[in-house]
Amino acid sequence: MKLRMLPALLASALLLLQLPAHAQQTATAPASADAARDALAKKEGEGDQSALLKETLTAVDKQYSLIRQGQYQVSYDLNYSYIGQEKIVTDYSIAGLTLFEIENTSSHTVTNTLSADYGVRNNLTANVTLPVISRYSDVRGHSGLSNTLGDISLGARWQPLEARRDRPNLTATTTVRLPTGRSPFKVVAGSGQATGSGVGSLSAGLNVNRIVDPVALFGSFSVTGSLPAKHLWQVNGTRVLTKVQPGPAVGFGMGFAYALSYGISTTMSFQQSIAAGSKLTFADGLKVKTNMQTSAMLNLGLGYRMSPKTTVNLSVGIGLTSDSPNLSVGLNLPLAF
Repeated sequence: MKLRMLPALLASALLLLQLPAHAQQTATAPASADAARDALAKKEGEGDQSALLKETLTAVDKQYSLIRQGQYQVSYDLNYSYIGQEKIVTDYSIAGLTLFEIENTSSHTVTNTLSADYGVRNNLTANVTLPVISRYSDVRGHSGLSNTLGDISLGARWQPLEARRDRPNLTATTTVRLPTGRSPFKVVAGSGQATGSGVGSLSAGLNVNRIVDPVALFGSFSVTGSLPAKHLWQVNGTRVLTKVQPGPAVGFGMGFAYALSYGISTTMSFQQSIAAGSKLTFADGLKVKTNMQTSAMLNLGLGYRMSPKTTVNLSVGIGLTSDSPNLSVGLNLPLAF
């Protein structure tokens, strides 16, 4: 009797041994599917593409987004630019042409800029920029290095209409530049390089942007007027410069940003500035007006989202005219405290 029951007991034991393996297989399939979904899904804190594009636009021009009332934001910018050119230097006196030579000029400039923004209202942001400039220049056989403060700027950004995804967003800007840097009209040859414009100025502009995931389009327009530089006494050849009245300038730009993923974005933009000639007054009564200057740059950028609050942006600019820097490289880094 017991021998006849042995095959049945063995079959029952084998069935019991197979049940855990079958249950394990059943539980493993859903777990694998959940793991795949989690791997493909956006992780918490990554944000969306529109947020990344907004941060990228802020780093590109610092004109396209505002911060909420009572909040502040600090960022650091590092920029390097190179200018190399040949120009003809002439000087005229009563007897005619007294000086004619070809001057080779090269200039390397590193600018460290600390910017602070404060939300006065939800649609109004005040900002201040503090640049520290290191400039090395080689002109007429002598070289010089300067490490001084540049021109401090005070500005405000105002958004007249509430930002909405179904329409372009407008931002009005105004900037006051103070002549705190070393003036080019007071620099004596061999004593260092100019690190400022030498005159105060006021700029007003309008910026527009439209985010259409994964692309953001943006454009800007600005007008700048400058105060005259008076009471000068700078020797230029055989003459002494006593006054400079810079001409007004008009600037505009356009470009786009593209979000490649939740953490990487690229930008391409074009910027141009057209400045009317400046009026120069010399001690002997001679008045001269310089030619119009046109500066244009093509900028390429890459943004990397390191964390939900930190996006690092690297940009490279290429000069398109003789009045533009040959090369510009910039790095923008938000600072969190």
